[in-house]
Amino acid sequence: MGTAGPPLEAYETNTTHKSKMEIDRNKEINDWLPITSSRNAKWWYSAFHNVTAMVGAGVLSLPFAMSELGWGPGVVVLVLSWIITLYTLWQMVEMHEMVPGKRFDRYHELGQHAFGDRLGLWIVVPQQLVVEVGVCIVYMVTGGKSLKKFHDTVCPDCKSIRLTFFIMIFASVHFVLSQLPNFNSISGVSLAAAVMSLRRQGKQEGVDYGYKAHSTAGTVFNFFSALGDVAFAYAGHNVVLEIQATIPSTPEKPSKKPMWKGVLVAYLIVAICYFPVAIIGYWVSETKWRTTYSSALRNHVG
Repeated sequence: MGTAGPPLEAYETNTTHKSKMEIDRNKEINDWLPITSSRNAKWWYSAFHNVTAMVGAGVLSLPFAMSELGWGPGVVVLVLSWIITLYTLWQMVEMHEMVPGKRFDRYHELGQHAFGDRLGLWIVVPQQLVVEVGVCIVYMVTGGKSLKKFHDTVCPDCKSIRLTFFIMIFASVHFVLSQLPNFNSISGVSLAAAVMSLRRQGKQEGVDYGYKAHSTAGTVFNFFSALGDVAFAYAGHNVVLEIQATIPSTPEKPSKKPMWKGVLVAYLIVAICYFPVAIIGYWVSETKWRTTYSSALRNHVG
């Protein structure tokens, strides 16, 4: 005679207990981590967080990208990039809670669900690190240059300070802000950054976006470089899951609804910022180039 196994009720009780312990453990971790420790954000938090994440230094290269693409391909690429990135962002919003009772608050969690616990980390984390390190370098340098420009403009007679020190000042401010307890604590910073993104203006003298390549290979390389510039301008997807993680969610009111509402508002603002800068910026430069070329030609003929 065989040995009798434990009752089915005992097995179910043990499984339920383990599941409850795992849920409690995950809740403790999420309450401790800065991204998920506060889940009381509103839909407009999503709007200005996404505007801040997307509208940045990348918009400055759009007129140059237009000059390399030309009017027809340039406008098509701009519109397609806007549509495609909005669609892929919608996919991220939908996948955040695609498993009932679970939220994918970080990219590696979604990667682990798709590819497995081990392979998902190896696929997602290296790419995420490349993006994050690259973005940090770009914005540290850009922020330092902006501070130096402000210093030189406000105090032109002051002693010149090296760019390195301004980059360190900018990085130090970010280090202090990183000590805030959670994502919602920097909502005011994101709002201020979003407002500054909309109010940024100025005129740069001596800008020339004329074609610089004199060979087929050069033109092709410049074309692909322009595609990269446009893609970089829409580099806001790297924090989508983290932004949505700050929004409360229930079965009746999932977080994807307010998140998507904020995303639509953010993308409307992105379109208002990007398309005029790219199209008008290139148009003004091209008009100036044609005027200069015509004047030079008349002087040569005369």
